[in-house]
Amino acid sequence: MSRKRKQSHVNHERWMVSYADFVTLLFAFFVVMFASSQQDHKKTQQVAYSIRTAFQTMGIFPAVTKEPSLSSVVMIAPQSVPMVTLGDDIASLPGVMEDLNKMKRRMERLLASQIANGTVTVTIGRGGLLISLLDAGFFESGSAIPKASSIPTLNEIGKAIAAAPYNVRIEGHTDDVPIHDSQYASNWELSTARATVLTRLFIEQDHIIPGRLSAAGYAQYHPVASNLTAEGRGRNRRVDIIVLPTLQQVVNLKGLAAGQKSQLLSSRADQQKLQEFLSTASRSKFSRPISTMPQRTPLR
Repeated sequence: MSRKRKQSHVNHERWMVSYADFVTLLFAFFVVMFASSQQDHKKTQQVAYSIRTAFQTMGIFPAVTKEPSLSSVVMIAPQSVPMVTLGDDIASLPGVMEDLNKMKRRMERLLASQIANGTVTVTIGRGGLLISLLDAGFFESGSAIPKASSIPTLNEIGKAIAAAPYNVRIEGHTDDVPIHDSQYASNWELSTARATVLTRLFIEQDHIIPGRLSAAGYAQYHPVASNLTAEGRGRNRRVDIIVLPTLQQVVNLKGLAAGQKSQLLSSRADQQKLQEFLSTASRSKFSRPISTMPQRTPLR
């Protein structure tokens, strides 16, 4: 008898093996994608800090001093008396200009060497007495901590300001080069931190009354030179200290009688009367009224 041939069984489900391999690989791919999107930012910052420290030790990266967190900055109480912007009429008042010019001459004597090497400028403009500090002479790049060598100069400025009756606004400015590190997310944070650090220094070391001070950061949006050149960017990286009178001090310098001062400054609405009064009183000599900054609280 002839032997029967054994027929092979055809498996119609072999495709499932390849499909299962494909699904497994696809699952592994999405697991990796999910894990990469949920990375530990704290560990990433630690790795970046370790790399930066290593390069700084090798002398490749400049050393950067760690700045305090913004939570440690002293909060300044709002002014109860608004500041004014010096227009042609206010700037021409003999009392205001005489005091500001005296302060300017004193600052020029105190800061003669800094003015000579170009790290400080002292001018009088519509905003008042402007003392501009370039960051090259007072701060490390990307830092809000003043250089140790600049502290005596800052204390001289603070003592001169403390002896004057005027208010002070401290403004931080940067160039348009972006900054993004573990301390500052943008130039807004850096410019504001520099202004508040100087404010705190004037309060703690030079004993200026906190109510006389205000701080603001403007990032790169108020340049004094073009950011297209290194020289222009260097001029834009600065901290401006502006000394300016309050509305009450302007009234005092106007020589009004005590009763008139009390009547004109009794309420927020009366400030408009004061502006009209001063404008009318000086109309024969000046052309523009006082320009006041907006305030948060009414005068009492």
